Amino acid sequence: MVADGDVLAFFRQKLPELSTLTFKRIPLQRDDVLQEYTDLEDLSYAVDDYGKTFDIDVSVINMDVYFPWEIAWFFRKWCTNEPIKQTAKPLAVRMFAESAKVGRWLYD
Repeated sequence: MVADGDVLAFFRQKLPELSTLTFKRIPLQRDDVLQEYTDLEDLSYAVDDYGKTFDIDVSVINMDVYFPWEIAWFFRKWCTNEPIKQTAKPLAVRMFAESAKVGRWLYD
């Protein structure tokens, strides 16, 4: 049986780790929005490897549902309080972990 920690460890290994301006590490968490954590290219390679590692058919994942994703520019928080209006759904490690438990992609 696949545990949530196994999938989280997999994505932490496959995706580049973020850091703050003072080089403090920001480890990936289960509910972090993957579109904000990494770029599409790194994410697509990780999703392909996820499919092979956990024996999930990732070809059924419709990435058009999750992209394009609007990312706030650095100074935005000082210019406006209005949240960014996303047209795509967030993608999180939790979704991949729950899908790995049942052996197929559950979302879209």
